[in-house]
Amino acid sequence: MAALGLIAQHPRSSGYDLLKIFERSLANVWPATQSQLYGELSRLTDQGLIEVSATGPRGRKEYLATETGRTALRDWLTEEAAEPSRHPLMLKVFLLSELGRSGAADYLAGMAAGVAEYLEGLQRLEESLDWSDSLDDRLGRIVLEWGKRTCRMQIEWATWAQDELSKP
Repeated sequence: MAALGLIAQHPRSSGYDLLKIFERSLANVWPATQSQLYGELSRLTDQGLIEVSATGPRGRKEYLATETGRTALRDWLTEEAAEPSRHPLMLKVFLLSELGRSGAADYLAGMAAGVAEYLEGLQRLEESLDWSDSLDDRLGRIVLEWGKRTCRMQIEWATWAQDELSKP
């Protein structure tokens, strides 16, 4: 739904344009690689949820959400979450005993360092954008703030978890 939503918000965007929008807006909550995005664009086109609105040089395609796609997006936005989300990171932490206490502590330290680096990137991104008062930008700032707060929580949690592992 992420690609469909971005096409609805940014009509006549190409796959390349959408990838750049992902990188500066959704990467902290819904990262996508180029191959994932182009595969999703093909799937959405096959399902009739988007359509190619123009084809430019070198086969560059621009996309529009169809009315069926907009209806599907609105339905998805208003449905209640039916199941809890999975957390692959917590599955790894649960199984860290395979690495021993030292390996588990190293993993948690590396995780905290990686998240701290990612947080710095989010802060640089926030400072680099020219924010307007539009609803899209306001919601983008809200999502970016969620990413920053989530990073800070993960760093705090990883530090706490390392302390827990160091107890006798």
